[in-house]
Amino acid sequence: MPTQIISYNVNGLRAALNKGFADWLKKASPDIICLQEIKAGPAQINIPLFEHLGYNCYIHSAEKLGYSGVAIFSKNKINNILAGIGNNTYDSEGRLLMADFGEWTLINIYIPSGTTGDIRQDFKMKFLDDFRNFILKIKNKRDKLLICGDYNICHKPIDINNPQKHLKSSGFLPEEREWFDRFITDGFVDTFRIFNNNPNQYSWWSYRANSRVKNLGWRIDYHLVTESLKSHVKNASILSDIEHSDHCPVSIILDI
Repeated sequence: MPTQIISYNVNGLRAALNKGFADWLKKASPDIICLQEIKAGPAQINIPLFEHLGYNCYIHSAEKLGYSGVAIFSKNKINNILAGIGNNTYDSEGRLLMADFGEWTLINIYIPSGTTGDIRQDFKMKFLDDFRNFILKIKNKRDKLLICGDYNICHKPIDINNPQKHLKSSGFLPEEREWFDRFITDGFVDTFRIFNNNPNQYSWWSYRANSRVKNLGWRIDYHLVTESLKSHVKNASILSDIEHSDHCPVSIILDI
């Protein structure tokens, strides 16, 4: 049965709600939506609102109020849910939720940004290595994986506007892109590029310099699947006309 899974960095769920997020979600009605950067704890989220729309709500918030955090809203109940990777340094920031749906597993990830300086860039690189090791262990047990979310990395020059300008920018550094290469080599597929190899396809735009209107964006939000799920992917797209955040939603149809 086809299942639509949307991934969306909302840059503050409460702020997105003020911009019409709930009305859009009701209309779009994906089977599953994975949110990043919710910037709220369960007590700050109107959970009955989403339950009224038919969703079971699973939330992994950061310990720091108003920061980071991920959530999975699913119309189907989840067999098994795991928050974090088992390392409190990362888990205290609310960066990962893993959910089993029968034979396949969904992982919602919000990879740290390194844009604030060397300390956070080093933190990001350490996270990437530990996250990859965590995924490889999961993959040995559960070979049908969908890992969606905000990776905070443009993998290839086609995924960023004016790549030569950004060669020294966090999110497009050679070591970040090399990590992405290794991750793909581990047996993952960038689902969007199965269906669309055009340039100028982005999922995030800076609030500065009218970047969204000019389409000066970055593609940093992904649905990656294991090779074993590739044949089950029926569509993948970027919903660039949806505006509740500096990101837009990215969507996948999985028939499994």
